[in-house]
Amino acid sequence: MKRISILLLLMATAMFSTIQGHAQKKSFIPANDPNIVYTGRVSFHNPESPAFTYPGVQMIINFEGTSLAMKVKPHSGYFTVELDGGEPFKVTSLENDSIIPLATNLPAGKHTATVMLAYEGRDFRPEFRGFYLDKEKTLLPPPSLPERKIEFIGNSITCGYGIEAEAESPFDYKDENFYYTYGATTARALNAQHLVVAKSGIGVYRNYGDPKEGSPGTCLPDLYDQTQYMDSTEIWDFSRYTPDVVCINLGTNDICFNTYDVNLLKNAYVKFVRKIRGYYPQAQIVLLSGVMLNGKQLEDVQGAMNKAADELKAGGETRIYRFDMTPQDGSLGYGSGWHPSMKQHRKMAKELTGFLQTITGWEVVSPID
Repeated sequence: MKRISILLLLMATAMFSTIQGHAQKKSFIPANDPNIVYTGRVSFHNPESPAFTYPGVQMIINFEGTSLAMKVKPHSGYFTVELDGGEPFKVTSLENDSIIPLATNLPAGKHTATVMLAYEGRDFRPEFRGFYLDKEKTLLPPPSLPERKIEFIGNSITCGYGIEAEAESPFDYKDENFYYTYGATTARALNAQHLVVAKSGIGVYRNYGDPKEGSPGTCLPDLYDQTQYMDSTEIWDFSRYTPDVVCINLGTNDICFNTYDVNLLKNAYVKFVRKIRGYYPQAQIVLLSGVMLNGKQLEDVQGAMNKAADELKAGGETRIYRFDMTPQDGSLGYGSGWHPSMKQHRKMAKELTGFLQTITGWEVVSPID
């Protein structure tokens, strides 16, 4: 036991020395540097270590030099990285390491990097703490963000649950990747910013497996005001992001196990839309049906949304819409837990992009193959 303890101590010391050596050879850019652009629901309660739990949160920079690394809280989980508009790749913080190399041997000159939280961070509670650049380098002025803005509200489908796995695979956070979801793909196609409020298993009135009467206090509308899913003490400042379009993709968990009340479901949609309207007076709000439903369950969810939209319109609501994406049939494969595959998400994005064009007049900037 004594030898093992000594060995572990030596390994930890070596790792610490490696990290320290890396830091000494680089310029550290703290998380509160004004040239870092953040998107999504980010808590700046500690500006030197911003925290976030919803997927799709981004840190975007312009920089010069040949290398890039980032510092996060250990165990912060999975991120996707885009460099200079290239193909995204995934990185993760190691067991006890907080410095993640992102690029080496880059050509000299200006570069752009976008780091995105790839998964639901509610369990790992990720925090970002800064970037490392070449020695004596600083960040360049930040890139401009698209003017168009979309907010995606949803459940595991919106999060990208199991999108990088197969149907029979048990869920693992490493297989979740918001970058490839219908939401992120739609936003890229329309050159729009995205903000995500989504969690696996959640509903508009009833969470997965909960009683027929609902999930008071824990369904998405009740948590919508929070900056982070698991922190009720910090309320989101809605002035930080005003979307042009809000897409609500809920209902799949509400009707699980065929134990649900369609009237409660309809009423929840109405109440939630009115709540959102209070924050976004001009936004166009779209009620979506998810692709994992079929048969009577799909009919009931669509019927509840149709009745909710009709009731809202009768009350004077003029910017409420309905759209149904094509249910999955297995021809495009499945992600883990029979969730939509990556190919299915692309089909969803094509359909949603086309619909959003009809209500916004936006042109497609990056066509979806």
